[in-house]
Amino acid sequence: MLPDPLAVPSAVDTGLAPHAADPTRSRGRDHPEEAPRHRSEFQRDRDRIVHSSAFRRLEYKTQVFISHEADLFRNRLTHSLEVAQIGRSVARALRLNEDLVEAIALAHDLGHTPFGHAGQHTLNDCMRAHGGFEHNLQSLRIVDLLERHYAEFDGLNLTFETREGILKHCSTENARHLGALGQRFLERRQPTLEAQLANVADEIAYNNHDVDDGLRSGLLSLDQLMEVELFRDCLEAVRKRYPDLEPRREQHETVRRMIDTLVSDLIATSRTTLARHQPGSPDEARQAGEPMIRFSPEVARRSRGLKAFLREHLYYHHEVHGMMHKASQIIRDLFDAFDTDPRLMPEEYQRHADALTKTDPHAPHRAIADYIAGMTDRHAIREHQRLFDLGTLT
Repeated sequence: MLPDPLAVPSAVDTGLAPHAADPTRSRGRDHPEEAPRHRSEFQRDRDRIVHSSAFRRLEYKTQVFISHEADLFRNRLTHSLEVAQIGRSVARALRLNEDLVEAIALAHDLGHTPFGHAGQHTLNDCMRAHGGFEHNLQSLRIVDLLERHYAEFDGLNLTFETREGILKHCSTENARHLGALGQRFLERRQPTLEAQLANVADEIAYNNHDVDDGLRSGLLSLDQLMEVELFRDCLEAVRKRYPDLEPRREQHETVRRMIDTLVSDLIATSRTTLARHQPGSPDEARQAGEPMIRFSPEVARRSRGLKAFLREHLYYHHEVHGMMHKASQIIRDLFDAFDTDPRLMPEEYQRHADALTKTDPHAPHRAIADYIAGMTDRHAIREHQRLFDLGTLT
């Protein structure tokens, strides 16, 4: 019998390690579907994420700088693509499932509010008496419920493994309401190696690319960054090899060396850790008492130093802080307005609030959070102007 040319290959055929996630052995979807013929289950997840409305909105959501400030600064969409690129490169080196890593990376920020972490913290404050707000849970909520494209189910109906990877953090209280998906938080187990990798790739991407954006914006200087060991070593290596390089190229060469240092260490350390544990399956990898995709202690220390520097000198820079103070006020004003009069929201979200009253004790506040979290930066700014700018009645 001739092989089916459209059949999806098994993990053995694709050369995956025995501890890599095998799409033919997925724990499945909440709503059963026929298996895809032209792609794997995780490729289907990735494609559904890329075609989702929430993914497109990431283009206009803040990473560090509000999206309208300049075209060259990173936004949530470009950040997610960079996480996916780093994740796939490492997955290939470790023989993990690249498609699952990519799906998790592309979906991990879907639940972020407008205006980055300032928006999230403010919306959480507004929701404190109504179940709180956490962007990882919101990402899961988007792929499970809020995307409305398919005839037979709400959400994207992703596989268990992709949904598990999206849910990077979760409180014990919230985990109790998530069934099998929350069980690992209650039992202190690890997620798949692919989810672990997506998490570290996220850290590599935002730390190093925030250096690039910080320098480009003028809020960070080379003199300041020389106190960061990882940056200093890479810059000195660039200057030694290219003594007459123009500043912009020198900056790019330094950042790419920082990323290479972290990625190379991540691959080497993870290989050593996996060789020591020798997990024979994805489930055996989950049982380890520690993440197996990780940096060496020395490089982890350097990475933490970079992260601490960015927190103090970029994220808390007075110009960034001033922007985020205004952004927080926009979020708070919108929440209070919709709380006072839900009819100020579009009819779609008024109906959404009514539907939630049947299952969610925190409706309609959860519907308000869904509406605000789904806004782009400029949508939130326009809504605030519509409701509070007394110079216009339109």
